[in-house]
Amino acid sequence: MANRVTNRPAPVRSLLADGRELLYFFDAGSHLAQEPSPADTRELPPRPATPEMRYDALLDEWVSYATHRQSRTHLPPAAECPLCPSAPGRATEIPATGYDVAVFENRFPAFGPGAAEGQPAHDAGRSAPAAGRCEVISFSADHSASLSGLGRERVRSVIRAWTQRTAELSRVPGVEQVFIFENRGAEIGVTLHHPHGQIYAYPYITPRTQKQLESAARHREAAGGDLFADLLANETADGRRVLTRGRYWTAYVPFAARMPIEVHVVPHRTVPDLPSLTDAEREELSGVYLDLLRRIDALYPTPTPYIAAWYQAPLDHPARGGYRLHLQLTSPRRAEDKLKYLAGSEAAMGAFIGDIIPEQSAQRLRSVLPPFDPDSGLDGAGGQERGV
Repeated sequence: MANRVTNRPAPVRSLLADGRELLYFFDAGSHLAQEPSPADTRELPPRPATPEMRYDALLDEWVSYATHRQSRTHLPPAAECPLCPSAPGRATEIPATGYDVAVFENRFPAFGPGAAEGQPAHDAGRSAPAAGRCEVISFSADHSASLSGLGRERVRSVIRAWTQRTAELSRVPGVEQVFIFENRGAEIGVTLHHPHGQIYAYPYITPRTQKQLESAARHREAAGGDLFADLLANETADGRRVLTRGRYWTAYVPFAARMPIEVHVVPHRTVPDLPSLTDAEREELSGVYLDLLRRIDALYPTPTPYIAAWYQAPLDHPARGGYRLHLQLTSPRRAEDKLKYLAGSEAAMGAFIGDIIPEQSAQRLRSVLPPFDPDSGLDGAGGQERGV
């Protein structure tokens, strides 16, 4: 089989008017790869200063204060969307008149653009520059599209962009962890309806990742095993919560899911991040991920809001080699017309109370579409392959 993930035109780089970097990634056979990259002719103000972050000694966490984000674009009409291609008389963040996938530095970053100089001190009352980098990845030039409807070839291009950006941002001085995510839906808090995700390069290890590392260390000490491997083995042995199992990936609703819709997508081997995957693993991932997104969309007549979050290993941690890359997709939608809100117990104490039994959630997600066959050559569940 041809290498469908990596045999693509190289990304094209350019600079926006204020010096931010922009990269274009292309689908296989895309005519856009042969077109010149237009210049950004806008007059933009200087980039904001690097935000400040402060240390919360009580929770052992950092908090970034990016006050310039108060002025960022908020739910504009389609005619004013900054992620749509530029057109005569309307210049956007993407100068091209058409594109497949575009990645650029966020104009309103929560981290960066400065680079960190050493690790910030974990002392009460201490502050430090919120160094790092924040990027936006637009999945399509079509404002009304969704990633689930764009087809497997586009998902391949998105995975290639995620992989390239993770590898490159991992080399930025001071970056401790690269986080890739997609927020979809106004209910989640998105400020742009255009199909897109984000990439954060943090100057510290995030609290949720640190918690996972500590849990894995305790499990290793108590049971002598690999927590990530043992969780996957338990889910596959039980089987009731498994949605898809291929050669390289399994998607399942976790035993102790916190949200009404929660699915984890986990590789079958220990691999720290997206660049460490093989070509075959990335190819199967493109189908498994598209299948998952389509199952989420098939649950209700209207689009379901969700957060799709890629957990990747910290870059400079003694346990990096034992950490396992994985996706966690969650949604607060507990019924067609109901959302779960984090109330007192969840928001204040972190003590979650579930609305839906995980086995029931998994059964619903399995039932909305036929089983996905990684060897079928189909474009996700039930659709013919395109763009090959």
